[in-house]
Amino acid sequence: MSVYWECLRGIVLREWLRFVLQRSRFLSALVRPLLWLLVFAAGFRAALGIAIIEPYDTYITYDTYIVPGLACMILLFNGMQGSLSMVYDREMGSMRVLLTSPLPRAFLLVAKLLATALISLLQVYAFLAIAWVYGVQPPAWGLLAALPALLLVALLLSALGLLLSNGIRQLENFAGVMNFVIFPLFFLSSALYPLWKMRESSEWLYWLCALNPFTHAVELVRNALYLRLHVDALLICTGLTVLLTLLAVVSFNPQHAALRKAG
Repeated sequence: MSVYWECLRGIVLREWLRFVLQRSRFLSALVRPLLWLLVFAAGFRAALGIAIIEPYDTYITYDTYIVPGLACMILLFNGMQGSLSMVYDREMGSMRVLLTSPLPRAFLLVAKLLATALISLLQVYAFLAIAWVYGVQPPAWGLLAALPALLLVALLLSALGLLLSNGIRQLENFAGVMNFVIFPLFFLSSALYPLWKMRESSEWLYWLCALNPFTHAVELVRNALYLRLHVDALLICTGLTVLLTLLAVVSFNPQHAALRKAG
């Protein structure tokens, strides 16, 4: 067991050092949601009211509504960026070196996903702290209660990113594929608008948002922040995390880079 622990600690430490040495990564992760909160939400605050909906007990402003979605945005972008580092490691050979360890491949890949998720949580709580100062203040206990939900969502999105990166043989193709995934997931969700407003606009648009896994991730975090448990979202996110992780582990092929170079 100590061998597994040392391996996990080493992988997490490596990701932490990479994160510390890349300060622009931390700032860029905060700039996107802060622009939405400080600029986008300010413009829509007066024009777009939000009715009393779960998990809120009273009328809320638009910026209060979108903060959980923006927190999940950080997890989404970090999950995709983590898969980019996986592609890079596979290209440079460091991932193949790690896989020469006698430890099971599944453990090594899950440890990599967990390390990425833990780094993402630091960025999310930095954003929530800024939002708190700005005036969006969920219950203090909600910030703690949201930790398991945020970790689950971070693992879900990291597993999705790893699964997608398994099909990318060239680093140059990564950006296009990720943008094709990130923006539909984010905009076709309840991150920016409640589902009932989507339904008022279009029935088919509502169903696209309702079936979007990212919607359930956002709602799980939103309810947790306000000390509520969204059982359906929890079950869906847990099931998808397990499924995507299994698919990512099974489909991972460290020889992709070698095949490309040989070709």
